[in-house]
Amino acid sequence: MSKSNQGLNTICTHTGEVKDEQFQGAVSPIFMSSSYAFMDVDVKRYPRYFNTPNQEGLSKKIAALEKTEAGMIFGSGMAAVSTTLLAFLRSGDHIVLQETLYGGTYNLVVEEFDKYGITYTFTEDLSEAAFAKAITPQTKVIYIETPSNPLMKVTDMEMVSALAKKHGIVTMIDNTFASPVNQKPKDFGIDIMIHSATKYMGGHSDICAGAVAASQEHIDRIWNLGKNLGGSLSDLMVWMLERSIKTMALRVKAQNRNAKKLAKWLDKKEQIDKVYYPGLKSHPDYALAKKQMSGFGGMMSFELAPHIDAEEFQKALKLIKPSMSLAGVESTMLCPAQTSHFLLGEEERAKQGIADGLIRFSVGIEEKKDLMADIDQALEVVLKKATIVAD
Repeated sequence: MSKSNQGLNTICTHTGEVKDEQFQGAVSPIFMSSSYAFMDVDVKRYPRYFNTPNQEGLSKKIAALEKTEAGMIFGSGMAAVSTTLLAFLRSGDHIVLQETLYGGTYNLVVEEFDKYGITYTFTEDLSEAAFAKAITPQTKVIYIETPSNPLMKVTDMEMVSALAKKHGIVTMIDNTFASPVNQKPKDFGIDIMIHSATKYMGGHSDICAGAVAASQEHIDRIWNLGKNLGGSLSDLMVWMLERSIKTMALRVKAQNRNAKKLAKWLDKKEQIDKVYYPGLKSHPDYALAKKQMSGFGGMMSFELAPHIDAEEFQKALKLIKPSMSLAGVESTMLCPAQTSHFLLGEEERAKQGIADGLIRFSVGIEEKKDLMADIDQALEVVLKKATIVAD
């Protein structure tokens, strides 16, 4: 079987593995050296150049997962985002970004781009008209994120790609929430795929990393800046990430199943005002999500009824962890208004539809009945406290 026809689990397990030539071990050895020979060698290796044996191997796996020519690994998701954006933007250039974005990306743009003379426009919504309206003669990049954080809005990748190609613009996507298991943006014409590899690729809440996948031409451009900015990942973390990705497809598919069942269950509860999950037929982007995604993901969010205190609800959880990150095998929740989107400010959060009672739910691989029981008991605790206070 050719490598191009290998299945997802086979790619996750084997592509990019570093052969143990000395002892024939079943897993990739770790090359921890920060200093390599430079005379009479084919490759002059240096960790900051993203070309140690482990870095090279994992980059091949990332590329194979996203069906691209090349890939790169970074020290964090934001290192991947910032390096990639700045590799394609310079003073006088303009970028179009979709209206709803991860708070860290939004912050990078509004706090740093003015210093570099880069102008930007956030779209009014996710329609073709909104993207077209935002484009200027100076636009060099269109940046999207789908499903979005935290409201799970779905952006039409094919539409964005066609519009960008018409104007000679490079397209980039934050593919973190979907992961390569659920979504292949390249199939819809997107040029560059970016991930917080901390999330589904790592999957165990113990790795901080970023990843980029694109054509060799685009990766060369990102590498040229990346080697100067120094956002490389240590080989120990590279090895841990390569190991973690071996089970990514299995983990993500289990999370998909749990999330869909929990979303339907939450949608029927009177203490929950609204559930945002692209796998629900009631979601406004359900048809588009079904077209673009092979699975609806393990991420959702929901709005608590006004009489349910978000902070008290999170404190009452016993199994599900109130935690800042997401996509681990363990289920976590957070309130975006208090954490991931706090820096946006109250007015911008309201504009994006992020209510104070919104809870982002990263569904893990636990038994769904146990997760349901934990949510039920937490709601019961909060309601009981509210009754006591009212009395």
